[in-house]
Amino acid sequence: MARLAQTHGLTDVQQEILATVRDFVDKEIIPVATELEHRDEYPQQIVDGLKELGVFGLMIPEEYGGLGESLLTYALCVEEIARGWMSVSGIINTHFIVAYMLKQHGTQEQKEYFLPRMAAGETRGAFSMSEPGLGSDVSAITSKAVKDGEEYVLNGQKMWLTNGGTSTLVAVLVRSDEGHPEGTAPHKSMTTFLVEKEAGFGEVRPGLTIPGKIDKMGYKGVDTTELIMDGLRIPANRVLGGVTGRGFYQMMDGVEVGRVNVAARGCGVAQRAFELGVSYAQQRHTFGKAIAQHQAIQFKLAEMATKVEAAHAMMVNAARKKDSGERNDLEAGMAKYLASEYCKEVVEDAFRIHGGYGFSKEYEIERLYREAPMLLIGEGTAEIQKMIIGRRLLEEYRFQG
Repeated sequence: MARLAQTHGLTDVQQEILATVRDFVDKEIIPVATELEHRDEYPQQIVDGLKELGVFGLMIPEEYGGLGESLLTYALCVEEIARGWMSVSGIINTHFIVAYMLKQHGTQEQKEYFLPRMAAGETRGAFSMSEPGLGSDVSAITSKAVKDGEEYVLNGQKMWLTNGGTSTLVAVLVRSDEGHPEGTAPHKSMTTFLVEKEAGFGEVRPGLTIPGKIDKMGYKGVDTTELIMDGLRIPANRVLGGVTGRGFYQMMDGVEVGRVNVAARGCGVAQRAFELGVSYAQQRHTFGKAIAQHQAIQFKLAEMATKVEAAHAMMVNAARKKDSGERNDLEAGMAKYLASEYCKEVVEDAFRIHGGYGFSKEYEIERLYREAPMLLIGEGTAEIQKMIIGRRLLEEYRFQG
C-alpha cells in the first residue's frame, strides 16, 4: 500500500470498503480510463460495477436501502475513484449531493419515494444552480417558478449540469416570488424543485429540453449540459421540503458537502500524478543514471509528496467536522481551495518530469493535465473559496476594540 495519504482511525468496515474500491479502481478503471476519455465515451461498464458495489447508496441511510456511511467514508472513496479517472467521481458526486439534500431537507414522502431508488442507482441525480450569465453569482438567478393551481410553471435556462443527460432526477434552483414581498433578499426567494425526467437528450419531458453535451477540454466521458425550461409544469409536492423560499440554503448545504468531494477529487488526481511521476523518474535515464537520482527531480518529488499529504489531511479534517455535526464551511472552503491548487501544481510537476512524453496522448499524465483545471472552478472558484474563508475568519477573529 502507498505510504502517502493514509487516514488514521478508520473502522474495519471503512477499511474494507476502501480496499474494495481501490481494487476496483486498479483493475476496472485505470486500464481503460485514458482510452475512454480520448473517445469522450460514457463509462457505462464502470458505472454498472460501482452500482453493484453499492457506491451510489454509500451515504443514504440504511432504512432507505443505502449503506448509511459517513461523509469521510464517501470522500475517501471519491479520492480513490478520482485517482483512477476524475470523470467517474463526477458521475457519483452530483447524484450524492441530490441524495444528501433529500436526506437533510426532503419531506418524508420525498425521501421514501426517491432515496431507495437512488441507493440502488436506478434513479440518478443531477443538480442545477448556474445559468449562462451568472457564473458564481447565485443571487442573480433569473429562472423562475410561478404558482398555477396545484402546480408550478418553470421557465429559464440553466448551465453546467454534470450528468444532465444521464440523470433522471434534477434538483433545480429557481426564483419563486410567491409569498415573498417586493424587496425580499434574493436568497430568500429561491426554491429547489425536484424534476423527474427521462435520460437522454432533446425534449426529455414536456417543457424540458437537454440540448446535448458541451464539448470540453477535459473532464470527458461524463456529460455536461444545459437545461432549458419552457412552460415546465411541476406539482407542488416536488418542492424540496414542501416549502418555497428555502432553496438557497438547501443548495448551499449540498454544495458545502460537494466542496469536500471536490477536495477529495483533487487529492486523488494529485496522488495519481505523483505515482506516475515517481515511477517514470526511476525508469527514465539521462547522463548515465535514472533521473530520480538527479537532485532537481528529487526536489520536485519532495514538493509533490508534501502537497499530496497536506491536501489529504485538510480534506479528511473537513469531512470529519461535517460528520460531527459542526459547521464546516471554513474547513471545506480551505480544503477545496488547497487541494485543487496543489492538484494543479503536482500534475504540472509530474508533466515536467515526463518531459516531451508528457505531451504525448499515449501517456496518462496528458489526460490529468487537462482534467486538473476543472477542479479550480467546480463547486465555486478559488476566488469564491477565498471570499468564504476570509469572511469566516473575520467572524472568528472579530476585533474587540
